[in-house]
Amino acid sequence: MKILVCISKAPDTTAKIAFTDGNTKFDENGVQFIVNPYDEWYALVRGLELKEANGGTVTVLNVGGAENDPVIRKALAIGADDAVRIDASTTDALSVAKQIAAYAKEQSYDMILCGKETIDYNGSQVAGMVAELMNLPYVSLATKLDVNGSTATIERDVEGGVEVVEVSGAFVLSAAKGMAEARIPNMRGIMAARTKPLAVVPAIETSAKTSIKSFELPPAKSACKLVDAANVEELVNLLHNEAKAI
Repeated sequence: MKILVCISKAPDTTAKIAFTDGNTKFDENGVQFIVNPYDEWYALVRGLELKEANGGTVTVLNVGGAENDPVIRKALAIGADDAVRIDASTTDALSVAKQIAAYAKEQSYDMILCGKETIDYNGSQVAGMVAELMNLPYVSLATKLDVNGSTATIERDVEGGVEVVEVSGAFVLSAAKGMAEARIPNMRGIMAARTKPLAVVPAIETSAKTSIKSFELPPAKSACKLVDAANVEELVNLLHNEAKAI
């Protein structure tokens, strides 16, 4: 079984968020980056579990510059066999998907696993684009994945229940919470990660179709407002016009 897990870096959840260049770029100065949790906890760990049960290999793939190597090494420490970094700037989701698809087409992977989204941009776009570019079946927001021979049985939560999908042959999947339990790399894994292969692949030529116009921080939290229990009309007005909750 040959498994590809796509990983991206994301700011640590405790990082202070700021923007530069007229609020058009995320300011990375002083920010600690981690493996995107949906990629690590669910896609990567489930891939490792399948390898351990059925044999095969797990390769992690990242699109980005050399500054991403420490994040990739973390995935190797968790248990991936090898890694690939496509040396390209991450201009937009489509350009990233094109880089992944161009590489994966030549490698004949049995499955390509991604997290459902990144915790910084929350776009949830790349996995579906990769599937389309490779003309492969795609199952999104999966919470369970089992493999029997060449058939994968996948579950995902839908409104009112659970949907069960069977896929034969290669496919692309985005993993959501419930797919696996997070693993913490041990000292042996950390040491082994230093010598595991990390191949750097040149990028193909792509052009971005979208661009960032501007970022802005959410408004600061306002003070708590107390409403008299008898004044229902004021409460409804605040919930509707100010909190936008109804």
